[in-house]
Amino acid sequence: MEDKQKIAVIGGGSWATAIVKMLTENNNLIGWYMRNSESIAHIKENNHNPKYLASAELDATFLDLSDDINYTVKNYDILIFAIPSAFLTSELNKLKLSLEGKIIFSAIKGIVPETGLIIGEHFNQQYQIPLENIGVITGPCHAEEVAMERLSYLTVACIDEQKATLMGKSIESWYIKVKISDDIIGTEYAAMLKNIYAVAAGIAHGLGYGDNFQSVLMSNAIREMKRFIKKRHKMKRNINNSAYLGDLLVTGYSVFSRNRMFGNMIGKGYTVRSAQHEMSMVAEGYYATKSAFQIKEENATKTPIIDAVYNVLYGNKNPKKEFEKLTNKLD
Repeated sequence: MEDKQKIAVIGGGSWATAIVKMLTENNNLIGWYMRNSESIAHIKENNHNPKYLASAELDATFLDLSDDINYTVKNYDILIFAIPSAFLTSELNKLKLSLEGKIIFSAIKGIVPETGLIIGEHFNQQYQIPLENIGVITGPCHAEEVAMERLSYLTVACIDEQKATLMGKSIESWYIKVKISDDIIGTEYAAMLKNIYAVAAGIAHGLGYGDNFQSVLMSNAIREMKRFIKKRHKMKRNINNSAYLGDLLVTGYSVFSRNRMFGNMIGKGYTVRSAQHEMSMVAEGYYATKSAFQIKEENATKTPIIDAVYNVLYGNKNPKKEFEKLTNKLD
């Protein structure tokens, strides 16, 4: 990965918009694929995304916008995917070109529903992208705070340290600090799991549990995350680092967390369908819960929090009763 290689972002939502803003801070021409042609026209004229992060100022002179994913893939070497995992397959199905030789970075915090794989594994197994050409961009970071240019920290993970470092340099700025990691599997699973725990935090809040319980819930969640990831990919990692614990905390507590918001609605009595309809954004934790539950069953991992969320979202169990049971399983 050389500095001259061109970077493009695939996706038009909040996180994609935030990443584009970060990249253009360094005055580089950035490719940007989004399927909404009206949004593209608006950005070119008004320098902001009308549907997501409207407050984020974007300099259109540094943007090569297109509603044709094939154009963007053809003309750019490094592709940052930042679309909800539930829609990844439908977007990739539009591709008529090969991804051979491309460097893929995932900024997706979820599981591909059709394969049950995290994004890196999906590109490796389904598209034969070598693991050294796959990277992850993860938090702790909310897109809304990037738009406001509040100091934020990101973790860029890749087996190839040079690729991770150069990607880090591409997105860092006076308000973005970047840490480098070689744990692409662990950081991706952490990014997926923290959304489930944020849903749990939201359900608890909606049911009326207070900060005292939330602290116990998060304490148990990080230990549950550690057990889960260790079963999937055993290597030396510090689960208390920002990419794991930090991302969990900001997603579990922040008012910007769509997963916490989704869980809060469930706790207050919304059905899953009505909560999804009410939200204009995708809560990745909903899809991740089903996949995580299936994975933990295969690996016989103790995951009482994931189990409780799964029972509520997919087993039609009463949230109040499920969380009463959960309180007796936490310590």
